[in-house]
Amino acid sequence: MKFSIDRSDLLRSLGHVHTIVERKNTIPILANVLLKANDGVLFLNTTDMDLEVTESVPASIEIEGATTVPANTLYDIVRKLPEGSTIDMEVPTGDNIMTVKAGRSRFKLGCLPVEDFPQMSEDSNWPIKFEISAAKLRSLIDKTRFAISNEETRYYLNGIFIHATEHEGKQVLRAVATDAHRLARFETELPAGAEDLSNGVIIPKKAINEIKKLIEEAGSNINISLSDTKLKCSFDHITLTTKLIDGTFPDYERVIPKTNDKILEIDPSSLANAVDRVSTIATEKTRAIKMTINGKTMTLSATSPESGSATEDLEVLFESEPVEIGFNANYLMDVAKQINSDGCIFTLADGASPTVIKDAGDDDALYVLMPMRV
Repeated sequence: MKFSIDRSDLLRSLGHVHTIVERKNTIPILANVLLKANDGVLFLNTTDMDLEVTESVPASIEIEGATTVPANTLYDIVRKLPEGSTIDMEVPTGDNIMTVKAGRSRFKLGCLPVEDFPQMSEDSNWPIKFEISAAKLRSLIDKTRFAISNEETRYYLNGIFIHATEHEGKQVLRAVATDAHRLARFETELPAGAEDLSNGVIIPKKAINEIKKLIEEAGSNINISLSDTKLKCSFDHITLTTKLIDGTFPDYERVIPKTNDKILEIDPSSLANAVDRVSTIATEKTRAIKMTINGKTMTLSATSPESGSATEDLEVLFESEPVEIGFNANYLMDVAKQINSDGCIFTLADGASPTVIKDAGDDDALYVLMPMRV
């Protein structure tokens, strides 16, 4: 195998595929990137057995072939080479050493057999296929991923649940994430072809984070394919394939209160900034902050045996009986940061019941926060 490639093209592609490779790997082949050069194109492929990323990039190919080399080492080499340089890469027939040359720099990398490299995306049966805009997929992820659980014992919460459902007479594609302390739900118009997604799938957190990074550079539309156990995203010259979480997502509708009748309206940026300031005093372990709502004023307060106390008053719209309720400050700020309009609406019952939070300018988003005893 022998080819030449522009440094910027190779760096961009390696930047996409190398991030799923663990720096410390007990299986040597999983530390490598699979390189295939043929027909004027270099294909790059990495996997951790649960997630796979493949990308193609134009290259000047003299001798076609394939090999695998350490992904993070190759990325570090290319990153440190001069901008604008051309990289020559060669593996002599029958050899297991790749030579990488650029200007006066020369590197030799050990190769592992292509036959040992596992392939995930060779699943030919993708019964569900649909196309979604990059903007819509970005919103589904951005509005919910902060609520994904990190608790490994409840593995079915370690991702975003995406499914087709009906809401207020229209078909929607809905994303939900929860860690049992908070819940985030966002929905968008159901794309054609996604109607059979009624049972839903759970996309793992690592895959969600990689998709998020890749769609920042994606074009207008992304093709989604689903099998019983995998999801594939294809856009531009990149394909990401991930295993789905094999579990049952809980009935989240049961934890969304339907009878909360106390309405609080507040500016979300003012709320986030005030919570950030007052929580400086909050106990590090619980991060508890209290909201005391009375008429047109809400007082945020926090106390700590070590640090002291803090309070701040905010103007609000509230016409119900006074309420005191406690929240985790970090969770409250996470939700407030998702509100893009000038209005944030809290729907409360009392100080011991879950609170529903909505964006006054966006009916597609809904959040639930569990209270804390303060």
